Amino acid sequence: MAVIGIVREPAGESRVAATPATIAQLRTLGHDVVVERGAGSDASYPDEAYAAAGAELVDRARAWGSEIVLAITAPGAEQIALLADGATIIALLSPALRPDLVESLAQRGITALALDAVPRISRAQSMDVLSSMANIAGYRAVVEAAHEFGRFFTGQVTAAGKVPPAKVLVAGAGVAGLAAIGAASSLGAIVRATDPRPEVADQVTSIGGEYLPVDVAVEKSTDGYAKATSEAYDRRAAEIYTEQAADVDIIITTALIPGRAAPRLITASDVARMKPGSVIVDMAAGQGGNVEGSVAGERTVTPNGVIILGYTDLASRLAAQASQLYGTNVANLVALLTPGKDGAFTIDFDDVVQRSVTVVRDGEITWPPPPVQVAAAPAKAPVASTPIEAPQKQGLSAGRKALLIVLGIAALFLVNAFAPAPLPQHFTVLTLSVVIGFYVIGKVHHALHTPLMSVTNAISGVIVVGAMLQITDPDPVVQVLAAIAVLLASINIFGGFAVTRRMLAMFTKGGQK
Repeated sequence: MAVIGIVREPAGESRVAATPATIAQLRTLGHDVVVERGAGSDASYPDEAYAAAGAELVDRARAWGSEIVLAITAPGAEQIALLADGATIIALLSPALRPDLVESLAQRGITALALDAVPRISRAQSMDVLSSMANIAGYRAVVEAAHEFGRFFTGQVTAAGKVPPAKVLVAGAGVAGLAAIGAASSLGAIVRATDPRPEVADQVTSIGGEYLPVDVAVEKSTDGYAKATSEAYDRRAAEIYTEQAADVDIIITTALIPGRAAPRLITASDVARMKPGSVIVDMAAGQGGNVEGSVAGERTVTPNGVIILGYTDLASRLAAQASQLYGTNVANLVALLTPGKDGAFTIDFDDVVQRSVTVVRDGEITWPPPPVQVAAAPAKAPVASTPIEAPQKQGLSAGRKALLIVLGIAALFLVNAFAPAPLPQHFTVLTLSVVIGFYVIGKVHHALHTPLMSVTNAISGVIVVGAMLQITDPDPVVQVLAAIAVLLASINIFGGFAVTRRMLAMFTKGGQK
């Protein structure tokens, strides 16, 4: 049974690596949990809540001396010295940018797991801390921009005059970018977005944004993370940023490339083109910045009155929510590393997720891991030796359509001229119903077929009632026709209900209705 220690983060970090709710998850895996006193106070999780969840409150040395240490911020030299021999630490380690930290951990014989190295594959989504924190940071970036921006986001028409909506440009439509687009759009702003991946255009549009394409081919990512773009792409994108800078009120940049400095997207000349009072939120300021003039952790005002926010703690500014999501991601990783739920903590290098996050194992540096292929090129369709053309459905020619129309009109005329009353009137109604029904139902969108089925069920019910009234007629022909009408309309009704029931079952969970 391993002892997991939850440590208090250094000043400036309000999050905590586990919440009372995730403490309960860790204990169900067979682990004992100790929490450094005051670890969750900045995130509104008091010590009493941890104690109620079954954790033991301890001092700093005891928490850092646990067999498994859960943290957010990468440890410094002081914290590394507190780690027990052979301990395991799980935190945001940035191994690609901090080889010195990896070396220090290896020298202590530590096992280190980097949460920011979780592969972008479906099975690892529940452990993807970067996505969880990026989602929060993107939302908070809009909140910070709205706080600095001196006007409405949404357009309004008031008695005092018309207020135009704010215009927002989001550079990058990853997790953070999409969160920012959704938040800004929900506030009523006009939102535009750029991204090297044209496939995200539908995602941008679906949450109220407008995708600005850069018509230059780019190499697709094979590991789920962003890659460096070509010179041609950068040149065309720079032109778009320059054009947009003069028009928009707010710019939010989210572009990051793992293991490299953030790409420069917005130049000083672009900033100079923006209107006074405009706001830029550089979410990549901590990795060098996407915006020329941004300072990590600082609020900067340019000579032309543009506010540049280089805050690096956006997720931490929503500490309670961020801690809950972070803790859940960590608990899911610990569950993967405790397959027997018996407190036995093991690392299986045959598992791609465990191999990817492990940067040091028992003092041996295992970073970087083998590449993880998460996107494959579509398989080429086999080429037939002799091309076979699919049979084409032949429609009616114009001459045949005209002939059928003439025959229908002639039949309607003959019935009206020679049939006894009231058959001509009934036949006319039937003919008009067929024509109207064909053109009306034929134009219904497929998404409306289910409510249309309900309407036809109601009509079929009326037909059944009418046919049942006619079935008592003394004429045998009328009785037969009425019986057939009852049968066919009943089939339509029961069939419609059966189909509707099956469709509703698709939206029930666990077979519950």
